[in-house]
Amino acid sequence: MIIVAAKEDKKELIIENAVSVFAERGYYKATTAMVAKAAGVTQPYVFHFFENKEELFKVVIDRAFGRIYDTFAKIEAPAEELIETMGRGFEALIQTHRSEVLMVMQAHTISEPGIRDHSRKLYRKMYESLTMKMERAAIPNAKAAAARFIGTGLLITLAEVLDLPELIYGVEGKNC
Repeated sequence: MIIVAAKEDKKELIIENAVSVFAERGYYKATTAMVAKAAGVTQPYVFHFFENKEELFKVVIDRAFGRIYDTFAKIEAPAEELIETMGRGFEALIQTHRSEVLMVMQAHTISEPGIRDHSRKLYRKMYESLTMKMERAAIPNAKAAAARFIGTGLLITLAEVLDLPELIYGVEGKNC
């Protein structure tokens, strides 16, 4: 029992450190050796849990995606406030889990077919979930509203990565 718990703790440590390594270096420049070093384990130990770097990356973006998904799922607000409230939830998530959010929102740019397909599935799940949430709130044209919400999230991410807040706030510093 204790050995299993210790292995799970090490796996969590690897995942947590992989977030930092992937966020700092990017998918292509990050290596499992870097992740292992950051986690204080050997590279073969990383492969004990993950078949390869791609599988590790998928686990990392799944966790981050889950955090975003759960944030939106927990938000309850009247229809006229729902999108803005979810937007504030997303902004708060960027403040507390910036690396994870940025990784998820940029994962679609990685050209590896397995990661691209995985990202497509995650985004589709998010789109479908947001559409259902907006339909339940009786927001008109829920599919378009969900698409705009995701598009705005991508724009916010771009502004964060490039340090260009004017993309979001415009000249006057207020939301566009």
